[in-house]
Amino acid sequence: MNINIDIESSSTTMSALSSPVRLQIMLWILDPRAHFPEQRDGDLVEDGVCVGFITEKAGLSQPTVSSHMKKLADAGLVTGKKFGNWMFYKPDRNRLQEIGTSLADAARIEPVKRAAV
Repeated sequence: MNINIDIESSSTTMSALSSPVRLQIMLWILDPRAHFPEQRDGDLVEDGVCVGFITEKAGLSQPTVSSHMKKLADAGLVTGKKFGNWMFYKPDRNRLQEIGTSLADAARIEPVKRAAV
């Protein structure tokens, strides 16, 4: 059986999503119009969500949220864009699709049966 998953990249991704806070943030920014008000700068979907809005919704400090967003960005799950003094983040939907497809493909592979001894 040959399961084609990049272990290093996938473990970084899974580690980033293992935090309940980061997973919640990902779910929010995957559907930003349902979870955040319109922004003065940038479109919620096209440009991403302002870290200030994420901070407010999460009820955490800005440095804490920035640390969480860095972990998600390092895993390739979000991309960041700077507008003035603020960072805006949006999900990397292609990367999420790749991970989901890899795991779904691996789940469909039947294990090799051992020969009777």
